[in-house]
Amino acid sequence: MESKLIIVAALFVNPGCEAEFLQFEASAEKIMRRYGGCIERRIGFPANADTDHPYEVHIVAFPDQPAFDGYRADPDLLALAELRTRAIRQTIVWIGADLPPFA
Repeated sequence: MESKLIIVAALFVNPGCEAEFLQFEASAEKIMRRYGGCIERRIGFPANADTDHPYEVHIVAFPDQPAFDGYRADPDLLALAELRTRAIRQTIVWIGADLPPFA
């Protein structure tokens, strides 16, 4: 059995496209749920923050790699590509797994 997939994504939004980003994010999250995925946590940064910092960082979980692959290939997600391109200028992704807590 594969372990739960944890994704940390830093999202950099194009200036002035915050509404499009929220629209994309809400739509993508609904599609994610079809595959057992969810955004476990969203961390936002002040609007006046350094442009080298992301607009948001997400902690995302999927049951396994095949579920994540299914999400990424979903036709409804692919249909959001133009909206995503308008809203997001850069995404940095790290994929890992939960570690046990310290004793």
